[in-house]
Amino acid sequence: MITRIWHGRTRSSDAERYLQFLHETGVRDYIATPGNREVKIWRKTEGDVTHFWTISVWDNLECIKAFAGEDIEKARYYPEDKDFLLEFEPTVQHYESFSIK
Repeated sequence: MITRIWHGRTRSSDAERYLQFLHETGVRDYIATPGNREVKIWRKTEGDVTHFWTISVWDNLECIKAFAGEDIEKARYYPEDKDFLLEFEPTVQHYESFSIK
């Protein structure tokens, strides 16, 4: 399995609206893509800035390509992200992941 991690930052005053936006766009699209196993959102507020990480788990790199396009290292954004994000990080991280019970 492969874990994909994206990071973004918003103003803390926009954090609740951005969380809802993430659910309506990215999370919905992750879940709708075959081969997606799981999606989590991590959030941390530091004063006036709130960090978001989306962590998605995939069967393999081909499944990620179905979501992200051929260049899986490139971050995928939606037009409305410009209303929330403080910057646009150009890439995401991918890691092999293993479940241990």
